[in-house]
Amino acid sequence: MNIYVGNLAYSVTEQALETLFSQFGTVVSVKVIKDKFTGSSKGFAFVEMGSEEEAQQAIEQLDGKDFEGRHLKVNKANPQERRPQNGDRRPPMRGPRRF
Repeated sequence: MNIYVGNLAYSVTEQALETLFSQFGTVVSVKVIKDKFTGSSKGFAFVEMGSEEEAQQAIEQLDGKDFEGRHLKVNKANPQERRPQNGDRRPPMRGPRRF
């Protein structure tokens, strides 16, 4: 199960999160999301746990807990939405074009 972890201190590392979540079971992966230009943390991460039970226990125990000076927001991650591949983010035109 994939878990969203929000309100992280910008200094939190993937290793620190793995240590924190390993108290509740097997951590399959940890990914701190970083800005693609600066490389600095965006303040949230995703943690994948080995089973649903381990993930649920981690969510219940860690949501709202103080970690490195911030109160964590921990819940089940939503599936990633598909984005346009052509880079065109404008909404589709409605009606005929007028020049």
